[in-house]
Parts: sequence; structure tokens; C-alpha cells
Amino acid sequence: MCSINLRLDQAHARDADSASLFQSEAWVDLLLQHGLEQPPVRCWRLALPLRDGSVSTAGGHLHLMRQRESGPLQSLSNYYSGVYGPVWGPDGSAADIDWERLGVEMRRLHGSAITELRPLDAEGDFLARIEAGLRRAGYWCDRFFCFGNWYCPVPVGGFTAYWEQRPSRLRHTVQRARQRLGKAHDWGVELHVAAGTALDAAIQAYQDVYRRSWKAAEPRADFIPALCRLAAEYGWLRLGLLRVDGEVLAAQLWLVQGGKAYIFKLAYVSGHERLSPGSILTAHLMEQVMERDSVAEVDFLSGDDAYKQDWMSERRERIGLVAFDPRQPRGLAAAARHYAGKWWRAGRT
Repeated sequence: MCSINLRLDQAHARDADSASLFQSEAWVDLLLQHGLEQPPVRCWRLALPLRDGSVSTAGGHLHLMRQRESGPLQSLSNYYSGVYGPVWGPDGSAADIDWERLGVEMRRLHGSAITELRPLDAEGDFLARIEAGLRRAGYWCDRFFCFGNWYCPVPVGGFTAYWEQRPSRLRHTVQRARQRLGKAHDWGVELHVAAGTALDAAIQAYQDVYRRSWKAAEPRADFIPALCRLAAEYGWLRLGLLRVDGEVLAAQLWLVQGGKAYIFKLAYVSGHERLSPGSILTAHLMEQVMERDSVAEVDFLSGDDAYKQDWMSERRERIGLVAFDPRQPRGLAAAARHYAGKWWRAGRT
């Protein structure tokens, strides 16, 4: 028999009101404390300059870092970041920012001969504006591919319509797996969203599943527990567990914010593929975020894994922006190497 144990705490239903949870001060603090394999040698929190000549902290900030002394100026982001951009303030508006002046301010930072920002929305307003601003400030800029991002706008009709649009092999796999479990096992889905002792136990269960799965260990063992607790505090957390005969066989970490659901991490215990525990849990969580959380979009974040195409309907790209300052010898030399390599590769195709 299938049951859903939903632990909700309305006191933790508040949301960080930003363009994306990945563009919030909470996310930046989390990366600095728990998400970077090595602490950066220097960080900057640049206030976004306004077109009227003022600098207002209410407009927002751009977080930058240098991870090593000889390295470039970089976005404060890594492989955990779904998309990078400014942390907008309450009065922040891209149209009100002096992007050229921001580029000039970035040129004054140590290591800015080479600047790398990633991952960026290839069609986003921030990329177009920051690139134009850096060019006007004297940089030479180029773009590069980071990763494919599969996502699905929730159709009219919610989960029912979404499920009807999925490939028949996926729907049949989930249906047969549920029937198989129902005939021979006691099983259920738990969803944890709030802080407390139940969440502590759920995090431990998630980590146990992850260790017994096919996936490599996290570079920072403290990151996922810290993310779960932060997400619970802000109302983002959707930590799902599939329990079969008392044993947790699959675990998934989803984050819900700003009308979107982000599928952040998923794993199942190796050796139980016949039961399709991951697919069953994904279908449950998909119904949860579409019907109960009423999201407008589900985002599978990074990677072009083939299975993601069964669950999602659209693909976009996340890219990087590299900028060279030709007025600095290091920037000019790096630009020469970059463009020479690019032209050489183009000539070979």
C-alpha cells in the first residue's frame, strides 16, 4: 500500500524573494561556508552602481571571488550553482544599473585582467547587459558553453496533463513498479519540508542512500545537510524518501522557490533497479510540486543525461562569459592564447 507522509510547517513557509534562490545572499553564504572545496583567497560584494551616478545597496550586489592568488576574477559560484547573477536589492532593476561603470569597478579589482562569470542564462538579460558593460569598459569578451539545462513548463491541467505528455515507456515503468511494490511490499513516500528531529533523521537517510548508490561522494560532506537546513528555514525544502519494507531505497532533494521547482539531487540504492524506486519517487514529487506547490516550471538543473528528456520537455543552455583586459599584460597574453586556440579549432572543423 502506498502512503504519503507530508510534514508541513506553515511557520517555515516564507520564501526568499529574489530572481532565483541561486541569486540570494542565503545561497552565497551557504557556498562560502559549506560549498567550496577550497576557501577563496579574496571575495568582493560589489554594490551595483545606478545610472544616476549613485551607488545604493538597495539596488543589489554582484558577488565575485578569486579562488587562488594566480587565478582570474570569478563569479562566486561553482558546480552547485544553477545560474549566476546579481543578488537584487528591494529597489534593484537591470534598467537602472550603469553596467559600464560596473565594468570599470570590476577592472579595479585584483586579478581582473581575466574575468570569468558562470553559469549564466544564455538568453537572460543579465548576460547581455554585463557583457555590453564590460565591452564598453574596454574588455574583450567571449562566451563558452557550460551545460545543457532541461526543464518543463507546467502545462494547463497540471500534473494530469503533464503525465499524459510523458513517453509511454516512462508511464508504464512507473505504473508497473507501483503495482509490483503494492503486491509484495509495504511502501510509502515521505516528504520533509521543515526543520526538526524528523528532518535530521531524513538527512541521515538521504546520506545513507547516497553512499549506497552509484554516485561519487560529495566534495564537501557538510554541504547537503547545510543546504537542507537552510532550505527548510526559507521554505524551499522538498526532501523526498521512498521507503520499502522499512528501508529507504531512494532519496531526492528538490528546492521550491519563486514558482519553480529545482531537482537538485537524486539517488537510489544500487541493486534495486528492478523496483524502479527513483522513477516512483520522481513521479510523486512531480505531482507534489505541480499540484500542491503550484509551480509554473520544473528545472532539472545541469546536464544532458538522456533520462532527463523523458521527464522534461524543453532544453536551454547555461554558458560562461570570459573577459580579457588588453591594457594589462596578463589579460592581453591570455586573450591571444584564447582567440588563437579558438581560431585554430574552427579551422580544423
